[in-house]
Amino acid sequence: MRTVSLLPAATEIMAFLGATEHLVGVTHECDYPEVVMSRARVTKSSIPHSDDPAAIDAAVRALHGAGHALYTMDEGRIRAVHPDLLLTQALCEVCAISETDVRALAATLSPVPRIVTLSGMTLDGVYADIEAVAQAVDASDEAEELLAGLRDRVTHVHDILKAAKAPRPRAALIEWTDPVYIAGHWGPEQIKRAGGFDVLGSAGMHSTTVPMAQLSQADPQFVLFAPCGYSLADSVAEANRCLALPQWSWLAGRQVWALDATGLVSRPGPRIVDGIEAMARIFNPSLFTAIDGRHAVRVR
Repeated sequence: MRTVSLLPAATEIMAFLGATEHLVGVTHECDYPEVVMSRARVTKSSIPHSDDPAAIDAAVRALHGAGHALYTMDEGRIRAVHPDLLLTQALCEVCAISETDVRALAATLSPVPRIVTLSGMTLDGVYADIEAVAQAVDASDEAEELLAGLRDRVTHVHDILKAAKAPRPRAALIEWTDPVYIAGHWGPEQIKRAGGFDVLGSAGMHSTTVPMAQLSQADPQFVLFAPCGYSLADSVAEANRCLALPQWSWLAGRQVWALDATGLVSRPGPRIVDGIEAMARIFNPSLFTAIDGRHAVRVR
């Protein structure tokens, strides 16, 4: 099954299913696990590189408002690898190639490849996406084993918290900093399953902008910086930049953490369970083993 993955989360799902031998093309962002780095890159971004989150947001809004694609496919390279299957998404127009563009391209290929669209906005939705990919590449047995393990890990966190009657600390998961976006989708569920209470986010809903005053008045005890697509190093740098700004001075006296957003939060694949475990270690460190320094760092 010659597969082109047009979504980093889909690439990771293929890897966790032990199906990377099927991958003949991946996105410019696919970087995990290392084996996928050898696959043909079939997308590119139109968003200019910048370390300024406000500039990135402005560029995205300008491109989107003008009707320009934020990401484009290398149609020639996709044709050259003769895919039988295209993995795409219908979740976010800002995060990856649009499903509409994928279907338009697929219609011009011969034979027309099968399309599997990922659209999970909750943990159960992500599980369903894993099952859908597995069925497409004949890896249902592997999916059953993978999903059983993921569910067991989430249950293990729950059981530890329940046995300890652990209080639920108030938490905010920052998906972008300028403007401020509070994480939606599976993010609030990650916080809940990790033993916290999300002060503003709503599980299964899109991420939303909030005024700084609303965020500070929500009074989170823990503030988790996980800007969409940021590595841990980039999240640390951005959290520290914000801490130096007067509008973020209300963070004084609160626990502020930077997360590997790409690995733990941004991509709706198996590693969001790693995110739940990392958050559980942040919220109740006395109940769990020490947090992996590759996952999160306390910056205040």
